[in-house]
Parts: sequence; C-alpha cells; structure tokens
Amino acid sequence: MTTPSISASHSASSANLGTGLRKLRGSLQSIGLTVYALVTLYPLIWLFISAFKTNEEFYSRPFGLPDIWNWSNFTRAWEVADMGTAFMNSAIVTLTALVITLVMGALSAYVISRFQFRGKLLVMGIFMLGMLIPIHSTLVPLFILMNKIDILNTYAALILPYTAFEMPIAIFVCVAYMNTFPKEIEEAAMIDGSGYWGIFLRMMLPLSLPALATVGILAFLRYWNDFSFALVFISDPGLKTLPLSLSIFATGYSTDYKLTMAAMALAVIPTIIAYLAFQEQVMKGMTAGAVKG
Repeated sequence: MTTPSISASHSASSANLGTGLRKLRGSLQSIGLTVYALVTLYPLIWLFISAFKTNEEFYSRPFGLPDIWNWSNFTRAWEVADMGTAFMNSAIVTLTALVITLVMGALSAYVISRFQFRGKLLVMGIFMLGMLIPIHSTLVPLFILMNKIDILNTYAALILPYTAFEMPIAIFVCVAYMNTFPKEIEEAAMIDGSGYWGIFLRMMLPLSLPALATVGILAFLRYWNDFSFALVFISDPGLKTLPLSLSIFATGYSTDYKLTMAAMALAVIPTIIAYLAFQEQVMKGMTAGAVKG
C-alpha cells in the first residue's frame, strides 16, 4: 500500500520541479530579451534625447537629460537644411526604386522558381553573383556611364543603380519563399482556366507578401539612408536627398550637434513608421520555412 503512494508523491514532486524549472527558464528568457531590447533601442532613444539639447549640454552631459527641451532645434534644422525638399526627393527616389524592385524581383523570382528552362541555374547564378559585387567599387564606372548618357543630376541616376543592386537580394529571397509553394495550387488554377498572369497576380503575389515585405523593408532602409551614390551622382541642390542635407551641419572644423541630432531624428521617423506598419509581414517572411510540418 505504501509503494503506490510513494510513487505518486515522487511523480508529483518531479512534476512540480519540472514546472518550476520551466517557469525559471521562461523568466530568464524574458529578462534576457528585455535587456537585449533596451540595449538595442538605447541608441535610438539617445538620438531623440540629444535632439533636444544645446551644444553645451551635448558636450558636458552626453548621456543626461536636457535641462530645457528645445523644440526649436527641429524647426531650425528643417529650415537650415531645407529638409522639405530633401524629404520630397528622398521619397520620390525611394518609392520609385522600391516599386520597380518589388515588381521586377517578384516577376523574376516567379519565372525562376516555377518554370523549367535551359540555363536556369546559370541565370540564377548570374543574379546571385550580383550579391558579391562591392557596391561602392562601381561608383567611378557608373559615373562615367551616366555622364555619357546624360542622366547625372536626375532621379534616374539614383533609381537605376538602387534597383540594379537590390535585385539579387530580392530575387534570392522571393525564389526561396516561392519554392515552398506546392505545385498543386498552380495545376488547380490552370484547370479552372487561369493563365500564367492570373496565377501570378491572384495567387503567387498575395502568397509572397511576407517575402516582399522583408525585401521592401531592407530596400527601403538602403535607399533612404544612402549617401555615397547621392553624393557622387547628384550636385544640384534642388535634387539633394536627406543624407546629403544632413551633411550641411558638419564642416571641416566643427559640427553643430544639436541641429544634426534633430535632423537625424526627423529623418529616421519614416523608417520607424515603415517597419511598424509591416513588422508582422516581415516576421512571417523571416521565419518562413524555419519549421516544416
């Protein structure tokens, strides 16, 4: 009679111990993730706090709070750098290049992923080689080429190279994602009378939204924050982008940190909004294929 009771007591204690260990592990994971989030977000928090300081406070107390929150830094930075024009130019270039990248990347990925043709591996390899080319090593030949075809100081001087260098990544991500789709859905659509364009527009494109959102966020960040291409290919003040407008606060002898921080805070807001708007799709695209079942 005592043996079953001892076994039951031992099982209950083991279950309680296992539950306690799981709770402890979960608590440690939560603490670790919280610390990691704070460490990751602190530079952004520091940027916004520094945007309200004076130059004297920035030098004397770089990690402290400002005595007076100077909202005038933002208006002053907006006026001095002509950020309205820069915002408009960056938006035109970024959105145009983004649309072209997503459309061309999705179409190319659809063909490579779902069709069999001679030289398919070669085509895929050529696209993948584009990921190995150092982007900034092409500045001089691109400048010479654009000067010959007379597109320097135009939006095309930025849109075309942005799209070209982002295409390999877009194709790589979209092909990997589309390869997870079963062939049966296409066969069923063809039986129902859909053509290739119908399958792409009504089935493949909606199903690929997580991958396209991931590509879109990565491309948006690269286009929006690019400085070197804009510096080399754009000299017209009326076409300057945001990174070029931020450089006005730094000279060879000094930097106006209060206006620089305020301008950077304004420039980073669109990237934060874009990520928050598409974070769910980005997470789906990043984790797709991680679990099979």
